[in-house]
Amino acid sequence: MCGIAGLQVRDPSLEPRLGELLTGMLHQAAERGPDSAGVGLYGDARLTPPGHAAVSLLDPGLSAPEIAGRVGGGADAVTVGQSVVVRSRAAGGAELERAVRDAFPEAIVTGRGSDLAVLKGVGHPDTLAEEFGLRQASGRQGIAHTRMATESAVTPEGAHPFSVAEDLCLVHNGSFANHATIRRELRADGAVFDSENDSEVGARFVAAQLALGFDLEKSLRLLCERFDGFYTLLVTTSDTFAVVRDAIACKPAVIAETDAWVAMASEYRCLAGLPGIESARIFEPEPEEVYTWQR
Repeated sequence: MCGIAGLQVRDPSLEPRLGELLTGMLHQAAERGPDSAGVGLYGDARLTPPGHAAVSLLDPGLSAPEIAGRVGGGADAVTVGQSVVVRSRAAGGAELERAVRDAFPEAIVTGRGSDLAVLKGVGHPDTLAEEFGLRQASGRQGIAHTRMATESAVTPEGAHPFSVAEDLCLVHNGSFANHATIRRELRADGAVFDSENDSEVGARFVAAQLALGFDLEKSLRLLCERFDGFYTLLVTTSDTFAVVRDAIACKPAVIAETDAWVAMASEYRCLAGLPGIESARIFEPEPEEVYTWQR
């Protein structure tokens, strides 16, 4: 049992409240996953200033200035709880990631993109939200997860979201029965894994389909064809918010939508504090139907 919460803001006047609203959603999902938690934030200028590429990684145990100094190229860094976000105006996303990996070969990169910051760690979700400064975050989209570990150990690298391609985030409630087989296939194609978490297999499968030229909706349809097990997935890119459930749909999910925002969570109580919820269109996603929203 894990908790999922996500929010895509359509009304620009709500962007300053993204973190406040996502904090409330994460709090309501906390008891579904007390082991660890994480968030992916799109457009939070505190962490990803406009015009900068950003790479998120698990804290390698150095100060932010030391990390930035090793990366070089005019980069700076900010430490947020158990994560670090490295930013650079001079470097593009791929160039910055190469510089981070060259400087810290053993570090686990947890996110990369033009305006995506991924923060995650081990601990109670409410405590981690405070460490992240989540309530002060702004932006156009956020995705959050609370984990109750079943398939792998409770470690920072096993926490969600999984972001294995530029501006891509995936969170998962459930378990993939055939993840070991698909992991072997992806490794044979050159994929390198950061954890033993079955959810990472799903994220890397989606990333592989996107790299082949499929859009996010098609990539998730292919996932449904290939993966066995029970799952609810929330997957985001810089401009897309997508939800899909397995054929049995035994893992809970609820979607709410207004003109100002679209949100998804494991339970309705996570949505109850959103502005205008009383007039929202609220529904449960159908089995194996991919729902997408673009901003």
